Amino acid sequence: MDSHHLFALMTTLAVLPTVWLRDLSVLSYISAGGVVASVLVVLSLFWVGLVDNVGIHSKGTVLNLGSLPVAIGLYGYCYSGHAVFPNIYTSMAQPSRFPTVLLACFSICTLMYAGVAYMGYTMFGESTESQFTLNLPQDLVVSKIAVWTTVVNPFTKYALTMSPVAMSLEELIPSNHMKSHMYAICIRTALVFSTLLVGLAIPFFGLVMSLIGSLLTMLVTLILPCACFLSIVRGKATRFQGVVCIIIIAVGIVSSAFGTHSALSKIIENLSS
Repeated sequence: MDSHHLFALMTTLAVLPTVWLRDLSVLSYISAGGVVASVLVVLSLFWVGLVDNVGIHSKGTVLNLGSLPVAIGLYGYCYSGHAVFPNIYTSMAQPSRFPTVLLACFSICTLMYAGVAYMGYTMFGESTESQFTLNLPQDLVVSKIAVWTTVVNPFTKYALTMSPVAMSLEELIPSNHMKSHMYAICIRTALVFSTLLVGLAIPFFGLVMSLIGSLLTMLVTLILPCACFLSIVRGKATRFQGVVCIIIIAVGIVSSAFGTHSALSKIIENLSS
């Protein structure tokens, strides 16, 4: 077994116990570690740019219209956690505060994403890698902290992301076996190892995820919420709300089309090479 397969297997075994947790109140503590890890990575980038004298350099074009739809698609992917919203809402001690929590979370995430995008581009310009940790000087302690934090970060988020899928499958368990946790553990274990098999079987797994993100994420994050809002309120929506929703839907459709085309082109290119 080479290092690639060994690392994938070790990662799967490490994340497996977190998926077995069915109590979201316990799982929230693990997810809180993901928040800390994300903040730490962002602070590492700012530290390298402002303190360790990497410097802020304005490089490249400010606006590239050709890649703008793809960029919007990638940015929208960061807001695709809708599947866990119902579980979070039902597990809250005060569900009435869910809108406030949601607004605060989206606002904080937007500030973090925008800050990282601005700092990363002004520091590295057109040479910015898919993960800015690859651009950080390897000899700095902060860079090592950022890299290892990025490695640990998925451990804290995988279980919460997989929870809605697992709970949906657990509804198929016969009612006389619902109290048995063995069925739930088997289902969640199968989900984790199926993810491992798919990741190892597809040589360009990243491109497949990019395709799924462009094709489905825009539908979930931009198109469907606005369409459902217009359908629910119908004639009660103001002209401003209607125009804004139509603009967001149009942006989602264009971004999805360009992102899907880009991902499919790269997949076909990899298959033919």
